[in-house]
Amino acid sequence: FAPLHIARRPSRPPLLTAMSKRTFEQEMAFCTRETPNCITIKEGFVPGMNVPGKFYVNEALEKLVFDELRSFSRQSSNVGGFLPAIKQIGNVAALPGICKYSIGLPDVHSGYGFAIGNVAAFDMSNPEAVVSPGGVGFDINCGVRLVRTNLLINDVLPVKERLAQALFDHIPVGVGSMGIIPTKQQDLEEALQLGIDWSLREGYAWPEDKEHCEEYGRMLNADPNCVSSRAKKRGLPQLGTLGAGNHYAEIQVVDEIYDPFVAKKMGIDQKGQVCIMIHSGSRGLGHQVATDSLVEMERAMSRDNIQTNDRQLACARINSVEGQNYMKGMAAAANYAWVNRSSMTFLTRQAFAKVFNQSPEDLDMHVIYDVSHNIAKVEEHMVDGHCKQLLVHRKGSTRAFPPHHPLIPVDYQLTGQPVIVGGTMGTCSYVLTGTDTGMRETFGSTCHGAGRALSRNKSRNNLDYGDVLKRLEDMGISIRVASPKLIMEEAPESYKDVTQVVQTCHDADISKMAIKLKPIAVVKG
Repeated sequence: FAPLHIARRPSRPPLLTAMSKRTFEQEMAFCTRETPNCITIKEGFVPGMNVPGKFYVNEALEKLVFDELRSFSRQSSNVGGFLPAIKQIGNVAALPGICKYSIGLPDVHSGYGFAIGNVAAFDMSNPEAVVSPGGVGFDINCGVRLVRTNLLINDVLPVKERLAQALFDHIPVGVGSMGIIPTKQQDLEEALQLGIDWSLREGYAWPEDKEHCEEYGRMLNADPNCVSSRAKKRGLPQLGTLGAGNHYAEIQVVDEIYDPFVAKKMGIDQKGQVCIMIHSGSRGLGHQVATDSLVEMERAMSRDNIQTNDRQLACARINSVEGQNYMKGMAAAANYAWVNRSSMTFLTRQAFAKVFNQSPEDLDMHVIYDVSHNIAKVEEHMVDGHCKQLLVHRKGSTRAFPPHHPLIPVDYQLTGQPVIVGGTMGTCSYVLTGTDTGMRETFGSTCHGAGRALSRNKSRNNLDYGDVLKRLEDMGISIRVASPKLIMEEAPESYKDVTQVVQTCHDADISKMAIKLKPIAVVKG
């Protein structure tokens, strides 16, 4: 395989001390390309690593990761901002109770504590093992849902503008958006407990929707009592809203079918078929749950003398009161997110029914699958030949279980779990499926999207929103956006190339490409 371009390796990489800072070449001595798509990070790259790190990038993507490290190496001190993603992967490898590897996926970029696109699993049987809110993220159960229709592009093109407007009118979007589905305090408490079962009971979801959700749309360990009143106050008016940032509802058409057998199982039988992708999370409620827990975790760390390389990696032992409270609160926020996406699916079905004057059932508006991108869950995995219960943190990554896994729906037993990978505004999205290799190598995880290449600040300063809108128009994409000035943050130039990200996962066999979708209308906050 092509060797990395690194300076002559020192016979032994120097250890980090509080006083010394390595050059870029010295840092690179710890990185070895094992395969065309995977680079390992040796122990010693950061202090106290318990396991090695590894990250999946091809040659096209590695430059972004290493450029981040190069500019970090040049700084006299790391003042402000996040550490480079590769350093964050190393710091996670130093957390107590971690198993096998700290893993970075091809869309990896720096985030709060854990990198976004970082996967780490912790041994439930190890009393020292920890849970870390930084390994889940602030938008708990941010995720993507794909809904199919029996419409073709020629049915939609004549009414595309009307349809985009109908979606924009039906789904509340933007930073302070408020839901239109009537929700009282008691409804919120029940939604936090029941997840999609609340939506089913209230008539906002179809029974088949539940079957096609990760965790069947409900985490059973949720406890609304572990969600603060402030979080509930933030969440109550926002149920059934898209929010802002990278969240969107897109009308998409099938552009390529790579695996006809898999596509047919998902109800996709031809190019040009119309789908809807909804990307949103737990809104202000999830953010508050994460914020509240970080305060608790810092107390637990000083009490239990837990050391980390980065204070953003605040954590608590899984079986401590703080650890358990976070898990229950996180599960309740995850349930909120499933209700949120279910409510928006209901509103999407209403919008389509109105424009086409047909019922959602007649339009075959079934959920293909709903995946989580920010979550921690107890799962069984093989470690050194033994089946172990692990707490798998997936931050900016997607569960991707293989065919015949007991936790995926009967419809997908022969194909593997569908993985919905959303592109950024104006670029393609993909549907992948889980593999046995992924189960062994990445705890059944794969990428979640394109991954940022420019910070939000840089995007705002470097791009003009008029140019971005014009380009989308030239591509034939209808757009409805609540905050036009935020649009530069989500422009395609702000992100890595989603096709390279997905291709890397496919080539590494941690998931397989099945379908490619391209957008024809975008609704954003």
